[in-house]
Amino acid sequence: MTKQLPSQRLWAARDLDRDIGRLRAIFTDTYLHQLPLVENAMGIQLTALLRQLEAACLAVDELAEAAIAHFEQHPDAAIITSFPGLGNLAGARVLAEIGDDRSRFADARGLKAFAGSAPITRASGKKTVMLHRHIKNRRLAAVGAIWALASLRSSPGARRHYDARRAAGDWNHQAQRHLFNKLLGQLHHCLQTGQPYNEHRAFTPPLAA
Repeated sequence: MTKQLPSQRLWAARDLDRDIGRLRAIFTDTYLHQLPLVENAMGIQLTALLRQLEAACLAVDELAEAAIAHFEQHPDAAIITSFPGLGNLAGARVLAEIGDDRSRFADARGLKAFAGSAPITRASGKKTVMLHRHIKNRRLAAVGAIWALASLRSSPGARRHYDARRAAGDWNHQAQRHLFNKLLGQLHHCLQTGQPYNEHRAFTPPLAA
């Protein structure tokens, strides 16, 4: 039996029973039939496709387990996974894209520009326009969206920051990108100083009334 990752077991517990009943109702319903030889050929084709899908799923599971095992041995793994919303797989993707060379990004602005989370400011006369950065590392930007969304469930500060951006008029994607930009700045600081994530330093709690 193939070993399941925790995220897969969580998905199975949530959706598998529902999907089994739905698929069973579909496949046991009455439909128009083809000729017996045609149906037999279609069944053989479907079986071959299912075997390819099973092989692909097995390869993904093995690759994920290997990536996690290697990532956990890296000295930066503890710092990266201390951030809310960053597990082993997402953290491995972040590390793979930014690397572990501390001199690669002179400051947090360079890392943010590399990830495409920092906007571009264009000024002409009295008009100033903030534009989305299109030239970026798309793999890092993709994991950034997952990171920002996951952090909303585990970090009260990230949730306050996101809600404040939404209240200021940002769309959902804009608020998530702004949160990703904030988290990247904290990640750069923590990697440079060798310190884990600190919720109170990253998002200062509001003062009591």
